[in-house]
Amino acid sequence: MSQTRLAPPGPCELAVIGAGPVGTSLAILAAQAGFTVTLIDGRPSTDENSTDTRTFAVVRGSWRLLMATGIGPELAGQTTPLNGLDAEDGGTHWFGAPHAAFSAEDLDRDPNGEPLGQMVPAGALQAALDRQTAEVPGLTWLRGARFSGMTTGPAGAEISLEDGRMVRAGLVAACDGIHSAVRNSLGLRTEGRSYGKSVFAADVTLSRPHHGIARQLFTPEGPFATLPLPGDRANLAWYMKAGAAETLAKLPKNQIEAELNARFADFAGEMRMDGPPLSYPLVMQIAEKMVGPRTALLGDAARRINPLAGQGLNLGFKDVGALVDVMTSARETGLDPGSDTVLAQYQDWRRFDAAATAMGMDLIDRAFSNDNGLLKGLRGLALTAANRIAPLRRALARQASADQAHLPSLMR
Repeated sequence: MSQTRLAPPGPCELAVIGAGPVGTSLAILAAQAGFTVTLIDGRPSTDENSTDTRTFAVVRGSWRLLMATGIGPELAGQTTPLNGLDAEDGGTHWFGAPHAAFSAEDLDRDPNGEPLGQMVPAGALQAALDRQTAEVPGLTWLRGARFSGMTTGPAGAEISLEDGRMVRAGLVAACDGIHSAVRNSLGLRTEGRSYGKSVFAADVTLSRPHHGIARQLFTPEGPFATLPLPGDRANLAWYMKAGAAETLAKLPKNQIEAELNARFADFAGEMRMDGPPLSYPLVMQIAEKMVGPRTALLGDAARRINPLAGQGLNLGFKDVGALVDVMTSARETGLDPGSDTVLAQYQDWRRFDAAATAMGMDLIDRAFSNDNGLLKGLRGLALTAANRIAPLRRALARQASADQAHLPSLMR
């Protein structure tokens, strides 16, 4: 492993900008596939992953990709199996609240006995990926190095870092988040909207077992979800009007608990705070193009979607698998992995799925976050159909868990 140094690194086949879970997993998997990789990581070398209190729902296909990086032993004992998904429509109904439920039984049996997915603490995931990054041959890790600009040409890209060094690469992967400096430097535009909502998130202890089931209640104000954690604990997400989540997160612990239990104890059981809360605004943003000269966008740099079903990070892992497959196929056929032709293959593979998922989450949010009588009837029929029609239920479960034959090879 090569840490940040004053001398510029040698030319590489792939430069990854951004070292979150998407960027680090891409760097590891591309290096394992035999490519020379430079990971440009803007985090300071003293950054502590343990301060990240989020928990990710990593679905079955994404979990397979992560296990291919070799971090399985690092995460042993720190994850919680995701055994099922249960969605219920709140508000007022004449004949009880309709709901839909999926479980691992709705999927083809996994040879390793994997459930729908795993709940993974963000800090533990990043720490495991960082440790693996330090061990992979062919991967140069520049810690505390920040992107400042880039020029591209027929032979590759030349990346400028804020400390004055240059990195030369055949292909650049922009994994630097929703405000991607790489995307902006290329002039790639985005479109989207603010939902006028924020999300309140926190870890809680529940008064009853969750059995590994992720549960979601749709209320007229927005969804309330509990995601299983080790023990009788859960990570919750409550969609609220803009400003309300931020206000709630600043209240004393006992007042937060009183508000949660007054609204949702019947649904989730009595809750007790188990760590600091956080809040964040809810936005949708999609890049008009997923590629530029010598550059591919991945993860939040390509799109930020409504986190309604926890699909955001999983879409990023699909991007990783697709780019590794496209690069590998190009090498096998003698093509330049950073050429416009190869990058068009990556965009064609990923753009529709990502856009369809983003639009789908947006449509669900619009349809369920109200108490409109007509919409209640229609969504009640939709939930009932999803719950009772086995082929439809299985298709939805496969889509939600990324367990499909057309996915990248690392996810199958």
